This record gives sequence, structure tokens and C-alpha cells, in this order.
Amino acid sequence: MTPPSSPIGRLLDIMARLRDPNGGCPWDLEQSFATIAPYTIEEAYEVADAIDHGDMVQLKDELGDLLFQVVFYAQMGKERGDFDFDAIAGAIADKMVRRHPHVFVAADGRDAAGQTEAWEVTKARERAAKAVAEPGVLDGVARALPPMTRALKLQRRAARVGFDWTAPKDILDKLDEEAREIAHEIAIDAPADRLEDEMGDLLFVCVNLARKLDVDPERALKRANAKFERRFRHIETELRARGRSPDSASLDEMEALWQAAKTLEKSGGDGDR
Repeated sequence: MTPPSSPIGRLLDIMARLRDPNGGCPWDLEQSFATIAPYTIEEAYEVADAIDHGDMVQLKDELGDLLFQVVFYAQMGKERGDFDFDAIAGAIADKMVRRHPHVFVAADGRDAAGQTEAWEVTKARERAAKAVAEPGVLDGVARALPPMTRALKLQRRAARVGFDWTAPKDILDKLDEEAREIAHEIAIDAPADRLEDEMGDLLFVCVNLARKLDVDPERALKRANAKFERRFRHIETELRARGRSPDSASLDEMEALWQAAKTLEKSGGDGDR
């Protein structure tokens, strides 16, 4: 049992009080696993954002918010008689020991890459042990993951059994093919569902190319977002200095300012070009 005097014990007590039908918080009492899940995803992204900005004060706060999500699930599980916080902590502790035999049993001299491969093998065995029928290669890739992250995980799973491109050039050729296909759909004024389907294929191939180049597609897109925001803000700033705004400027004028922003970044040694 977690000592009630410990910080985590206090947090567990607070959560229990919030969920107490007699005097608890109405909002907390209304929640379920399904309604809390979106908040958990949001909190995880806020943790990542604090890390990205190197803000340790904010990171501590966001990690607390994320921990509270786990405590919330633990309380709801306890109320149903399914599990509690100690059961969650015990299960992950057992799993970490099981997946790190090179640390807790005997050192085997593997490097980081070798340990990653061993980790995946262990996970596959665990999935097979849980499965009632013959386990599939793609089993266990959560459907609730962000689509780009899920695409990357699906591709990595398939690659482990040899279903993979040989070289980046092959994927670039496929990218050209997918681009031609969506261009055709646009030319024939295809319905929205066909365009969405082809757009999905194009994005899936882009993720595959990133994986083959050992580039994190989420991080790459994050950099592209930051680059776009930075350059567009330059357009706004320059137009504001002229007493103008983007909605009163022509596309050619804004494009010229965009190119000026790129030139400034390059002269300043910015890596996002």
C-alpha cells in the first residue's frame, strides 16, 4: 500500500475525495475512462511541448498533470474492482524487469540497437501469449494514436518481417506515382472520398520515406510548422510596418516577403531552409 503521508498517497486521497459520491466534485464524478482519454492525450502533448521548449518548470507542472491522469484511471479502476494504483505500478515494474534481462538478470554486452531489437522480440512474445488466435504482425498498434505516429509504427512492424522498401529511391518513385494519381483525381473532379483516399496514400508514403531516412515525421512536420509560422509572422510584421495587413495585400506581395524571410534565415545561418 502507498503510505498516505507520501506525495503520491496524498494525491491518491485527493482523487478519492473528488470521486466520493458524498460531497465529491460533480464533474469528476461524471467522468469515465472514455471521457478522460482525450485529456490524457492532450496532457501528453503538453509534456512534449514543455520538453521541446526546454522549460523545466513547465515540464514539472505538465508531468504532474499527466500523473494525475493515471491517478484518475486508477481510482475509476478501483471503484470497479478491476485494479488500483499499486496494481498499475506493480504491473509496469514487473514488465520493465522482464524486458530488461540484460540489466536485472545478466549483462549480455548488447549495444542500444541490439537492446531495441531484443525489446521488440520480448514485446512480440508478450502479445502472442495474450492472443487467443494466431497473433498478427500488426496486433497491438493502438488505433487511438495520432495517424502519423500510427502509420510509422505499422510500417516498422511490417518491416520487421521483410515487407519494406529496399532504398529511399524506391519510395521516391512511389511518391511520384501517388502524386500522379492524386493529380488525375483532381483533373477528373473526383468526389471528396476519392481525393481523401489518394491523399492518405500520399501521406502514408511520405511517412515511409521519413522512416527509411531515419527521420521522425512528427518532428519534421513540427519543424515545418514552426518554419511556416516564423515566415508568415515576418510577412505580417513587414506589412504592419507599412500600415497594411495580409488580407489587404496581394499574393505576389506576400510571396516576395516570404522569400525575403527565407533569405534572412539563410544569412543568419538558420537550419530550417
